[in-house]
Amino acid sequence: MAAIATLDRAAKKGVSAVQQYALISGRALGNLFHRPFYGADIITQADIIGVGSIPIVILTGFFTGGVLALQSASTLAQFGAAAVTGQLVALSMIKELGPVLTSLMVSGRNASGMASELGSMMVTEQIDAMRALGTDPLKKLVMPRITATVIMLFFLTIISDAIGILGGAAVSVFLLSQDGSQYFHTAYQSLRYADIVQGLAKPLFFGLIISTIGCYYGMTTRGGTQGVGRSTTQAVVVSSVLIIASDFIISRFMIGIFGR
Repeated sequence: MAAIATLDRAAKKGVSAVQQYALISGRALGNLFHRPFYGADIITQADIIGVGSIPIVILTGFFTGGVLALQSASTLAQFGAAAVTGQLVALSMIKELGPVLTSLMVSGRNASGMASELGSMMVTEQIDAMRALGTDPLKKLVMPRITATVIMLFFLTIISDAIGILGGAAVSVFLLSQDGSQYFHTAYQSLRYADIVQGLAKPLFFGLIISTIGCYYGMTTRGGTQGVGRSTTQAVVVSSVLIIASDFIISRFMIGIFGR
């Protein structure tokens, strides 16, 4: 009986968390279409989330493309197909590795930041003070973070894709002694409209996951400084797992539509 009661409490807690997450996210997204529109806050968050993440995105993209070229070239050479290294790197970066790794980097940097910042405001009762003054914290604090994350992750993914392809080119040319023009030619010729759509649709969903999860754990923080630390850890873990899980779902859906 004790085990059943424990499972019952865990199930109720899980359902309540999903319901609260849906309400917070839905209300925050609904505020996009109502005044006042906090444009300055969106720009500030875009600078923190987007511009601040550029160095880590560039480093991650470059070395990911480089190691992808290094590993794939040796395998392709066994089949006499080392010339298509550019094709493999470009498709892998644009369709899969670019969006996913960029989102995971941004999640580790910004989902934790949102959870800790909003969590600190919750435990110090700053958000309650905002409500008392007639300001909707979901519109003032959550909506700008969601909007900025979705927009900036889209452009960060493009940067990561480009840098990853350049990283693969650097390894192919300088370490593997391949022809640079052939690398870029095969990379360009292999890309199709479906590949671009798939690679650029994912960061929109991933950005929504990162921002809503980070803000949800921040807005539901309880228990002082220990609660802030717990919320920060949970935000990173949950958003990372959801990114990987949703990546599979989106990929399956896109392949079903475009056939590749």
